[in-house]
Amino acid sequence: MIRVSELSKRFGPTVAVDRVSFEIGRGEVVGFLGPNGAGKTTTIRVLTGYHPATSGSALVAGFDVQTQSLEVRQQIGYLPQEVPIYRDMRVVEYLRYRAALKRVPRRERRRAVERAMEKAGIAEVARKMCGHVSHGYRQRVGLADALVANPPILILDEPTSGLDPNQRRRIKQVVRELANEHTVLFSSHILAEVQDVSSRVIVIHRGKVRADGAPQELVEATVQRTLKLVADATPERLAQVLAPLAALAEAVYTPEAAGGARMRCLLAPNDDSMRRVGPLLQQAGIAVFELSVEQPTLEEFFYAITEGDDRAEEERAEEGRAQAQPFTRAEVDA
Repeated sequence: MIRVSELSKRFGPTVAVDRVSFEIGRGEVVGFLGPNGAGKTTTIRVLTGYHPATSGSALVAGFDVQTQSLEVRQQIGYLPQEVPIYRDMRVVEYLRYRAALKRVPRRERRRAVERAMEKAGIAEVARKMCGHVSHGYRQRVGLADALVANPPILILDEPTSGLDPNQRRRIKQVVRELANEHTVLFSSHILAEVQDVSSRVIVIHRGKVRADGAPQELVEATVQRTLKLVADATPERLAQVLAPLAALAEAVYTPEAAGGARMRCLLAPNDDSMRRVGPLLQQAGIAVFELSVEQPTLEEFFYAITEGDDRAEEERAEEGRAQAQPFTRAEVDA
């Protein structure tokens, strides 16, 4: 449904999007993640026809966003971060007006508006003025606007921005329900929400795609896990039994107040040492009280490939500058 290839967007000397490529298939719900200024909104605006690309290409439902902008817009329902609505119109009037702009046939317009309000959960405020409904309802009115022409693709930019927990929960439920009939691409800063509703995430940072895949698979393949063990043995005995496992060389062993010992150790991604711990302890006749792996979160993964990458890059740059420093006269004389 969406195919982006080597897409770039510049604003003067600033590169907002740098050769981004990804594909989204029919029926997928894809979370679009990245820090502020990463290029998410710029990419979305290129896809929806608000900005022309500097280079590269993007196809939406088979139409080129550069040369077939009108056809592309007919395939997309777009919810921007700040919903632009006419505050002095009633909700139902505004949606009928928007349906007319989107060329919904007159005979189908009433049903289209009712369907969009039902999906967005705003039927109870249909007769209220848009300016008199809460911020959460305004977001949902914007969502109903995106749905009114029943497009196959929905692009939602920060749909839960500024909402309270109950409103966010309602929007998440709506997105899950929409996945049955629409392809959904949405950006969000709330990573737990993305993990709840997305089958896949794309992470963009400094204008480049840094990761693309199922949330749990990305986390497991990138971030270290913590192995926890509590067993009926002294710390020394436990360390001796587990010594054959090279991955546990940096493990920390501490005595438990009630007897026995506790062990904690970081495991590299995809390390399978946990499967070998049990048989070793059983063979040594040591009773196990707890054996578990603490899985990292999507937030930790996000930090590792954005902030963590930035710090590693800064450290490498600092090392390069230090190596490039000229020798002092004292060092030359020595």
